[in-house]
Amino acid sequence: MSVDRSFFYFFDRERLPATPWKNGGGSTREVACWPRGANLDNFLWRVSIASIAQPGPFSAFEGIDRQIMLLDGDGVRLRSGDGRIDHRLDTPHVPFAFSGDAAIDCTLLGGPSNDFNVMTRRGRCSAELRVVESVADVAPCRHGLLYALEGQWSLAPGEAIAKGEGVWWGDKPQGWQVQPQSSGALLLAVRITETDKA
Repeated sequence: MSVDRSFFYFFDRERLPATPWKNGGGSTREVACWPRGANLDNFLWRVSIASIAQPGPFSAFEGIDRQIMLLDGDGVRLRSGDGRIDHRLDTPHVPFAFSGDAAIDCTLLGGPSNDFNVMTRRGRCSAELRVVESVADVAPCRHGLLYALEGQWSLAPGEAIAKGEGVWWGDKPQGWQVQPQSSGALLLAVRITETDKA
C-alpha cells in the first residue's frame, strides 16, 4: 500500500481561508469541495469547518444531506420551523445528521463554537463519520478525509498529522492504517461512498 501524493491534499485548519457569512453570524473554512472547481450549487460532496459567533438561520441546501459535529466551544441548539428538528449540539465529536432542505435556526448555548460539517448530494453519495481512538484500519474508498481532532497520528503508509491537520482525497481509492502517537489522541475518519457514480 502506497500513497501517490499528487492525489492527496494535506491541510491545516488554521491556514484555511475564512469566509465571513453574509448574515455576520460566523465564518466558514472550506476544507474540500468535490469535484474540483465545483461551487455550492453543483458539488457532489463538501467538507468545511465553521465558526459560529451569533445566533441566526443556517443556509438551506436542497437535495443535500448534512452531518455536523462540534469541535470546540459551548455548542449550539438547532431547531427547524416545523418542529421536527430540535437538537442540542453540545457534546464534542458526536456527529448529528439532518436534511439540508430543512430551514434550521441556530442559537448559541454560551460563547462561540467551531463545528465540522460534511455535506453530500442525496442519491449520489453518502458519508460515514467515525471517531477513532486507537490503532485502526480505514477501509479503502475513492473519496474520504482524515482529520486529527486531538494529539498526533501516524497514517500508514508513511504520513503523519497533528491536531488541526488532515488529509483528503477524491476519485482514487485509498486505505489507511492509523495509529495514535500521543495520549488522548482522537482522529476523525470520513468515508464517502458514491451511490450513483457521476
